Amino acid sequence: MRRTRNQAGFTIIELMGVIMIMGVLTALVLPSVRSNAVRAKMSEAIMAFGPCRNMISEIYLSGSDPPPPGEKWGCEIDAPSNYVGVVTVDYPGKIRVVLQGFLDGRLDTKDITLTPLDNTGAPLDGTAGVAIRSWRCGSITDGTDTTLLPYLPNSCRG
Repeated sequence: MRRTRNQAGFTIIELMGVIMIMGVLTALVLPSVRSNAVRAKMSEAIMAFGPCRNMISEIYLSGSDPPPPGEKWGCEIDAPSNYVGVVTVDYPGKIRVVLQGFLDGRLDTKDITLTPLDNTGAPLDGTAGVAIRSWRCGSITDGTDTTLLPYLPNSCRG
């Protein structure tokens, strides 16, 4: 009598092949997953501009004088969220958000800026009654750190 052996499982070669394929796929997908996670956190930082942006717009639209240099605008806050450390406003109305909590030394303590522009496209100089035509977000000339540019949304890239 002759017996035939049936295969009772996977061979080591088959297992190694599956593990290799999973490793390659992980190596390809993992960087994009991390990048998307940082972008999601960055959206929370962009939302931190909202209250100050509204306040500055109202001050300029109403024709009121902006607070003098060194004075608070009333919308500055410390640690409003897990990913935003401080929100400050400079004299002509430039808003600065300092990042925190990303657990990445390249991103933590970096600044994102939002600057009000007049009808010529120049940053406001503090003149009362000048209307804000638009806002410039994430510009390197305004103080946004260059390492943040790949993670900022397209609407906030200077």
